[in-house]
Amino acid sequence: MIRVLVVEDQRALAGALEIAIDAQPDLHCVGAAGTVEDAVSLVRIHRPDVVLMDIHLPDVDGIEGTRRIKASHPDVRVLILTGDARPDLFAAAAAVGASGFLAKDSKFPDILKVIRAPVEKNILMVEGDPLRALLKDRFAAPHAGRGNRAGLTPRELEVLRLMGEGLDPRAIAGRLVVSLHTARGHVKNVMMKLGAHSQLEAVVLATRTGLLPGPRKPG
Repeated sequence: MIRVLVVEDQRALAGALEIAIDAQPDLHCVGAAGTVEDAVSLVRIHRPDVVLMDIHLPDVDGIEGTRRIKASHPDVRVLILTGDARPDLFAAAAAVGASGFLAKDSKFPDILKVIRAPVEKNILMVEGDPLRALLKDRFAAPHAGRGNRAGLTPRELEVLRLMGEGLDPRAIAGRLVVSLHTARGHVKNVMMKLGAHSQLEAVVLATRTGLLPGPRKPG
């Protein structure tokens, strides 16, 4: 039996998830929390195997919630529920120990499949999600101590910051008033120097090593 805690302040969604989980013979929902404070308390009481964690919560965000839960209960798998696909959010959540990501509009069978997935070092996502290219050990493995020893130039650091905002090369070119060819060259150099295979992976590595700050707290 896999024990699941739902952390979601939208009561309708939280209730639907509880019903869907408890309808499965191998899953049990131990409860639902609308805040990180309540979630931390329920994790301590019920010791769930999996936490479904919303990003945007009334007290602090789900990234901080993930950090707190993993700090006291490192064996709990935290799956991030979000409608916000910003790369910096994925990077920050992965950095504090999130085990996977699910869109809020994911179909229930997909959510249940990720909940049931065996414990791995990989980041879990729904089949068909373009971000599944990051299902590699390098996404979960720490790259601490790199700092800016990657040798990024000031311009490349600026490009990296824009990548962290989710901008593609065409948007970066517009923001920096350079040609698309030049912007693509900068993005390629950033990825090469960081040892990344995609823009998102570059943002993940940069966030973990301090080249990029974590996301701003929702206001």
